[in-house]
Amino acid sequence: MVQPGGGMPDMQQILQQAQKMQEQLVTAQQELAESEVTGTSGGGLVTATVSGGLELKSLAIDPKIVDPEDTETLSDLVVAAVRDAMHNAQQLTEEKLGPLAGGLGGGMPDLGGFGLPG
Repeated sequence: MVQPGGGMPDMQQILQQAQKMQEQLVTAQQELAESEVTGTSGGGLVTATVSGGLELKSLAIDPKIVDPEDTETLSDLVVAAVRDAMHNAQQLTEEKLGPLAGGLGGGMPDLGGFGLPG
């Protein structure tokens, strides 16, 4: 017979911790959605700004790089700046959500579809 407090985790405490982590996750996701990060290419000639939710917000192109005879280079610089911005947004996401994501799922056994409501 298992004694109360004899090594078995308190289910109420586990649920409270899960709820607290879910609230922290929602807060972090809201902060991310409101965050903006930039990426550049061509030594700063093209700058892309994306939200933490990976939505392209703006794109700035220095007129010096605009050459009607060479739109391919401009296209490459735009793609590179957007990729850089997306990479930076992904890093921000990992910084903000990494500890929370690890707490919610990292190292936990498969609970057969049991999860937190989202």
